[in-house]
Amino acid sequence: MTAPAHPGSPRPSRISRRTRVFGGLAAVLGLALTASATAPAGAAAASAPSAGQGLREVMFVGNNWDGTADVIRSTGDLARIGRVNVIPDKDRRLAEIYLNPVKLAYFLGIRLGPGEGHDQFVDDMYSTPDGSAVVVSRPSFADVVSIDLATGRINWRFPVSGYRSDHMALSPDGARVAVSASTSNTVHVLDVRTGAQLGSFRTGDKPHENLFTDGGRRIWNMSIGEVNTALDAPWLDWTKGDRRITVVDADTFAQTRVIDMRERLDAFGRPDLSDAIRPAAFTPDESKLYFQVSFFNGFVEYDVAGDRITRIKTLPKNSATSEDRTTWVNDSRHHGLSMSPAGDKLCVAGTMDDYATVVDRATLQEGPLVPASKPYWATVSGDGKSCVISESGADRVTAIDFTTGLRTASVPVGDHPQRVRLGHVAADWTGPSGG
Repeated sequence: MTAPAHPGSPRPSRISRRTRVFGGLAAVLGLALTASATAPAGAAAASAPSAGQGLREVMFVGNNWDGTADVIRSTGDLARIGRVNVIPDKDRRLAEIYLNPVKLAYFLGIRLGPGEGHDQFVDDMYSTPDGSAVVVSRPSFADVVSIDLATGRINWRFPVSGYRSDHMALSPDGARVAVSASTSNTVHVLDVRTGAQLGSFRTGDKPHENLFTDGGRRIWNMSIGEVNTALDAPWLDWTKGDRRITVVDADTFAQTRVIDMRERLDAFGRPDLSDAIRPAAFTPDESKLYFQVSFFNGFVEYDVAGDRITRIKTLPKNSATSEDRTTWVNDSRHHGLSMSPAGDKLCVAGTMDDYATVVDRATLQEGPLVPASKPYWATVSGDGKSCVISESGADRVTAIDFTTGLRTASVPVGDHPQRVRLGHVAADWTGPSGG
C-alpha cells in the first residue's frame, strides 16, 4: 500500500517564521500596561448553567497558534457551534514576559522550537463537568487558566513551575486536571473548580502525555526528553535525556512504578527505536498500552501486567516525506493515537506522512490511508463511531469511520489545531457573550 503524497501547497518555511522576533516590542508593552488584572489561582469558578438549562456534548479544538478553541458538534458533520478566545489576557502576559529576560528567553525559545516559528497559546483543554468553563494549558505563557464559557473571562490562573505547560489529563470524575510542566520535570494536579494545586510529582525529562487509570486512582506520565535539538541521529539518542513512564498514586502522589521502555524495546529486539513515548492509549480493561515513539512510523503494544512489549506495528511511509529526521516536527513522525470504545480498533495520525488510518487491533492490519495534512491528534467522536483527527497543516478537523476507515466529515477551524477533546457546554451556548 502506498501512502498519499504531500498536499500540493508547500508548508511555510520554519526559517522565514523566525524573523521579526523583537518587532513591535514597544507596542506590546504599551498595550499591556493598560490590561486589566485577572483573578488569581484559587478564585471561585464561574457559576454553572442555570437549572433546567441542560448540557450539550461537544468537542473542543485547540488552535495552538491562534490562541482560540473552536467548539464543534461531537458527532455527524462536526459543525462549528462557537469559538472561545483563550488568551484574553494576552497583553498583560506579554508585558510580564518582555520585562523578564529569563522568561523572554524561554518564550522565544518556544516560538523557534516547538512552535515552529509561532507562539504556542493553547496545548490542551477540558471543560468542567457542569459545562460552565474550559480549563486550558498555554505553553508560551507557562500556565493553566479557566475560561468562563458564558463571559469569556478568566476565572483563575495557575502559573506552572518552570517556563512551559504542556499536555493535560482530566480525572474520570472531572474534578482534577494533571498538567505537565515540561521544563521543570514536574506534573501539577489542580482542582478544576478553583485552580488550587492538590499536589505534584517529579517525572523524567520533559513530561508530556498524562493518563488517569484505575478509575482515577493512578496517573501515568510519559516523559519524552529533549525533542528540540538537531541531534537526531540514532547514535546521538543518549543526548535526549531521561525518558521514562512515571506512575503515581493520584491521591498521595507517591511514586508506585517506573517503567524504562529502553530495556523493554531492547528485549524485544528493537534497540533502534526511541524510547520517547508520544501519544498513548489503553485498552478499555487497561491490560494493554499502545503508544507511539519519536521518529517511528508505527506504534508499540505493551502488556501492562507482564511488563513487556508484545507487538510492534510498522505503518507505511509516505514516499514524499524527507528521511532527514531534523525536518520532522519535534522528533515526531507519527503523533496521534486513539482507540474505539470497544477496544477493537486503533486510529493513528501519521503526522509527517500526511495520512491517518484505522488499524484492526487483533491483526494490526491497517485500513485505507486517508490523506490528511500534518494530522497532529486523534480522539473519538461522542457516539464512538468515528475517529476524529486534527489536520494542523490544513486548519481543519476530520472524522474517519472506525468501521470503514473512510472520511465521513471535515470542518474548518483555526490556525494549527492540535488537541481535540470531548466536553460539554450549556445546551443553548453559541459563544461567550464578551468573546
